[in-house]
Amino acid sequence: MEIPFGRPYISGNELRYLDDLISKIKNGRNISGDGEYTQKASRLLESRFGSKKALLTTSCTSALELATNLLNLGPGDEVIAPSFTFPSTVNPIVLVGARPVFAEIAQDTLNIDPDDIRKKLGPKTKAIYPVHYAGVACDMDEILEIANENNLKVVEDAAQGVNAGYKGKFLGTLGDFGCYSFHDSKNYVCGEGGCLMINTDDLEILDRAEILREKGTNRNKFNRGEVDKYTWVDIGSSYLLSDLLAAFLYAQLEKIDEIQSLRMRIYDAYYQALKPFQESGLLRLPTIPDYAQHNAHLFYILFKDMKTRDRIMKRLKSRGIWAVFHYVPLHSSPMGLKLGNRIGDLPVTESLSERLLRLPMYADMTDEELKYIIFTLKTILKEERQ
Repeated sequence: MEIPFGRPYISGNELRYLDDLISKIKNGRNISGDGEYTQKASRLLESRFGSKKALLTTSCTSALELATNLLNLGPGDEVIAPSFTFPSTVNPIVLVGARPVFAEIAQDTLNIDPDDIRKKLGPKTKAIYPVHYAGVACDMDEILEIANENNLKVVEDAAQGVNAGYKGKFLGTLGDFGCYSFHDSKNYVCGEGGCLMINTDDLEILDRAEILREKGTNRNKFNRGEVDKYTWVDIGSSYLLSDLLAAFLYAQLEKIDEIQSLRMRIYDAYYQALKPFQESGLLRLPTIPDYAQHNAHLFYILFKDMKTRDRIMKRLKSRGIWAVFHYVPLHSSPMGLKLGNRIGDLPVTESLSERLLRLPMYADMTDEELKYIIFTLKTILKEERQ
């Protein structure tokens, strides 16, 4: 049996909404950004999560770029972020000439460690970019306290955290800005897509966010009849998601709880099946703090060393099961070294990243597939224990 690492889930209305748009295209309807389905998806996100404004973007990377520009970061500024993340978290920081300062992750959650954030604070620090790894919330009370004490902004990289929570509040709505991903590899998908969640009533920020997202023009005001022409008024880029992709996304968001429930079933099955191996000390399973309501974005295992991890991954793949690992820590990557970081700077991050293995996770995994993965993995682990 061949088991992929992941595959997108079709919730039911995707093709119906796409057909609806196609029929309207034939009658002259525009399918560029901010159309009918973009508005529907945006309003759904705002009403469900309680954000002041949800602006769909081409990716989470685009949302992070928008947030970075809205903070007016530039040369000489520093932003504290984890090294255990995808490059998209810090690329926007580097692109504006600011410097990412990498902090350690916590042993239990693999999220940025507030104690190390405090150690990395300096006179040039302007913001903190926490990443909610695996859809498990960072310790946001601590992070927001640090930010308030030091007059810092907080941008949540919640790419993996859509529909996950912290003490009853949704991830992406706790900081100044939150950034979501709807990439093919996430819980809710449209191929490529993202969203900037703006969590302020500041009209200047809300207005400027629309301008930066629309190539630096006040086109949205023109479309609403607030100005009689539109023109270039600020920096910006083309961050609008096509309405075709928004239509697909809207169908996904309509079934947001159904999709999460399907993923949770797989997560729970993995956890219960592997719990005895954690108790015997062969591996470590994910930790979910009491304050976090996770979304079953991924399921990982931590082994005692890289050699064990690689051996088990290879054995799973030989049986058709595609388990993978991530991330290469950013501070020790070629670009990270170019920015002046060194291997050995973050020993906890380096150790955990070398020992982590991710198991297949997708909402429509069949019972047969799930049983095959669990049986095969348990067989391999029993042999490892002997």
